[in-house]
Amino acid sequence: MKRVLFIFIVLTFFGCKDDHLKEDPLSNLSADKILTTPAGFQMYLTGLYDAAREEMSMGDNTYFALNFAATDIGADAGVEYIGLRNYETNITPTNNNLRILWTWAYTSMILRANTIIVYAQNVEKQNIWSSEKEKNQVIAEAKFFRAYTYNLLVNSFGDVPIVDTIYNTPRNDYGKVRKQDVLAFSKTDLEFAIQWLPSARESTDGRITKGAAQHLLVEVNLGLEKNQEAVDVASELISSGDYQIMTARFGSRANQPGDVFSDLFLDGNHNRSSGNLESIYVWQFENFTQGGGSSLNGNVQIRNWAPFLSKIRDPNGVAMLVVDSLGRGVGRVRGTNYFLYDIWTDHTDDMRNSPYNMRRQFYYNNPASKYFNKLVEPKTVYDDTMRNIYPYSRKIEGTPWENNATSGRTAKDVTVYRLAETYLLRAEAYLKLGKMELAATDINVIRSRANIPSIGAQDITIDFILDERARELTVEEPRRRTLVRMGKLVERVRQYNLLEETKNSIQDYHIYFPIPQSVIDANYGNEIPQNTGY
Repeated sequence: MKRVLFIFIVLTFFGCKDDHLKEDPLSNLSADKILTTPAGFQMYLTGLYDAAREEMSMGDNTYFALNFAATDIGADAGVEYIGLRNYETNITPTNNNLRILWTWAYTSMILRANTIIVYAQNVEKQNIWSSEKEKNQVIAEAKFFRAYTYNLLVNSFGDVPIVDTIYNTPRNDYGKVRKQDVLAFSKTDLEFAIQWLPSARESTDGRITKGAAQHLLVEVNLGLEKNQEAVDVASELISSGDYQIMTARFGSRANQPGDVFSDLFLDGNHNRSSGNLESIYVWQFENFTQGGGSSLNGNVQIRNWAPFLSKIRDPNGVAMLVVDSLGRGVGRVRGTNYFLYDIWTDHTDDMRNSPYNMRRQFYYNNPASKYFNKLVEPKTVYDDTMRNIYPYSRKIEGTPWENNATSGRTAKDVTVYRLAETYLLRAEAYLKLGKMELAATDINVIRSRANIPSIGAQDITIDFILDERARELTVEEPRRRTLVRMGKLVERVRQYNLLEETKNSIQDYHIYFPIPQSVIDANYGNEIPQNTGY
């Protein structure tokens, strides 16, 4: 009898402790019992969506440490936060954040996706479906998430094992598969998903649509160097009529001070139902709702990106307060000078740099202070400037989780994909095809909304596109994975990171993370070679 369901198939990836070899289910949901009706499959899909959202909140700071700190746009800020400051001493096969990432990918995402796919295709269960379309839409959602996860893995670790089914017994003989072959596998999944997923107009907020699969396929095609195919898929998405670049005020505060770019990221404005036709894929968080947050409760962007303002004291020593409008950041990732200042130098009036989108001024907020409501003066102490007070993107601000401003968390949804990035991906593909005029045209769509001058074909380079991505997508895009995919991580960390320790320690082999040592040790039936340099 098949034992499982959320039974974590890649058990060997955790090590050989006795507890990991027990056959007791790690969930009280049995696939044999639950995956017998369309409603049961929807229950499993809910678990998969929940796992997908956990990418950002697992380990509290894992997502931020691995995607933003020690890149061109972010630095490891506080003096005690040294998790990703020195590449040679911190990025090792025993790094706990890497183990967390690998475990999440293979057990929370790929296992759940494979379970849905295998059970949905089981010939004994074909009579449960009202139509082939109903069945294939379920499979398509699972295949999207499987492709998403493998794309993430290869842009983090390079060559990785492919697990494309579920097993009744643990395995310890996995082998690495070439990055290009893993991407080709993902491409096949996405092509199936595109065929069967509904359009955005036929779907509901938060559900994966055809547009999300198309957007991801554009990125996968770029990874496979299939640049014309990337253009073709991006063009289908852009011209579909399902999405549009938002150029007029909308949503919950359309009549209040702000601009259309800030509207995209306000509480309640992320989804289509708010009038936002630019978002393609959004992680859903729900305050005061069981299961509406993460295992750590809520969206943790403000905790990791925002400065530790409560450590700032006025000239008389009175501390600032944690208030709802700012939340409680702990200064986990500080923007680099490249992101906070340099990319805005030529166009200080860029909408994306407006006071509604970048917080650059702070005011003493403690009524007990003689300096209440006065501008905080420039600070000169290292820990203040690196951790406690610095400019940041206001995309992270939102209503505190469960109305607790000190939690460092919000209940705000998170945009994963939006159409602006689709234009930037197509521009990248045009650049690689040598079609600079078309690349410039796509980038100018984004710059026009930001109210800054257009560029010409002569301006287009990979670095320029990365600069434009920094202006448009910071906080949203997992920056390190973008740099890896575009082959620019090492170069741009050396050029733009704040910390000499980071710039001097990164080596060419750091383009990929090491395979967690626990994975290598547990896979004793076959060798998983460690990545070069580790």
